[in-house]
Amino acid sequence: MAGPRALSLRPPWEGRKVVLGVTGGIAAYKAVQVARDLTRLGALVDVVLTRSAEEFVRPLSFEGVTGRSVLTSLWSAEGSARHLTLAGEADLVLVAPATADFLARASQGRGDDLLTTLLLATRAPVLLAPAMNDRMWSHPQTVRNAHHCREVLGYRLVGPRDGPLAAGEGAGPGRMLEPDELVEWSGRLLGAVSPWSSIQVLVTAGPTREPLDAVRYVGNRSSGRMGFAVAREAWLRGSEVTLVTGPSALPDPVGVTVRRVETAREMRDAVMEVAPRANLSVFAAAVADFRPQDPSREKQKRKDTGSEWAIRLVENPDVAGESRSVRPPGSVAVGFALETGELISRAREKLEAKGFDLIVANDAGEEGAGFDVTTNRVTLLDREGGAEALPLMGKEEVARVILDRVESHLPSTSNGDDS
Repeated sequence: MAGPRALSLRPPWEGRKVVLGVTGGIAAYKAVQVARDLTRLGALVDVVLTRSAEEFVRPLSFEGVTGRSVLTSLWSAEGSARHLTLAGEADLVLVAPATADFLARASQGRGDDLLTTLLLATRAPVLLAPAMNDRMWSHPQTVRNAHHCREVLGYRLVGPRDGPLAAGEGAGPGRMLEPDELVEWSGRLLGAVSPWSSIQVLVTAGPTREPLDAVRYVGNRSSGRMGFAVAREAWLRGSEVTLVTGPSALPDPVGVTVRRVETAREMRDAVMEVAPRANLSVFAAAVADFRPQDPSREKQKRKDTGSEWAIRLVENPDVAGESRSVRPPGSVAVGFALETGELISRAREKLEAKGFDLIVANDAGEEGAGFDVTTNRVTLLDREGGAEALPLMGKEEVARVILDRVESHLPSTSNGDDS
């Protein structure tokens, strides 16, 4: 699940038109937050409430967070042709919650209210967030309806997940995804483009921890933010993304396959397994160059070590370097170089030695860049000798620029899917 984040205008939501359909389930209250967050990201959100949805939420709540009128009836003067206008202008139709009754009507191609009629008229991507009692979700007819919506009509269904249901209903599979997850999924359907939607991406992130004893380790201050931002951005563009990360407090990015590891050797093993399938590999992890040769299985006490504790360090595997032998021909590799001096020359040496196509260089002493901050100031170096110095910006924006620069090097087709 994605964690809370500061929302501001940004692609792929900015300037896009989203129709948010809300049906009559208890989870309808969450749709107000979805509408608010989409609007804050820059989307123009038109809300369509079914008659039963109005029993749970009122139009005024949505009008207050979107600044736009809410549509409720197919038969109003505004709604009589409005469904055609909305259907033609929409970049995405999101229905949250999608009740069992709605799934049944949608799968049958019914057009008995404004929302189902709009679905028949639109050619925009459709994202459904089912929510209902677990017994209703497991009913054979609901299973068939969901399958038909997904496999025949081409709608994207996300969820439901296991969790607490309405009061008195206990817990089980039927809970609607949280608003922040639905916003991320909406971004993926809005942002999926070729060639990103046909490739697989590997990203490494975070620090590694090399044990000294049962409780202590050798590590660094990497938070993983930069690698997580790259993984999220690639996923929003439509790629299938695997994130191999060392210890990080960041939540797993929505939709991304996350493999959490501790040591450099564990990261190497995970990377060597994933890299042969990756069209793009981004090595953003801060991997420890050395590890203690003989870590203790027990906690070392001061009375046992005395006033000094001598530790012999041995070299760790070069994760990015070793992956060079298994990266598929034609794939693209991006590295990171965090230095404390001679930034450009050292970064270029690393680019050549590890077979990168692009390297992202930044100075560890730069204020507002590097570890423990949400911003970064980097220089992008390529194999042709180019150097592009970027201003200080948020790491999510840096991730967008990096992938923009990589895009021209990507293969146009692959064996991945487009969603």
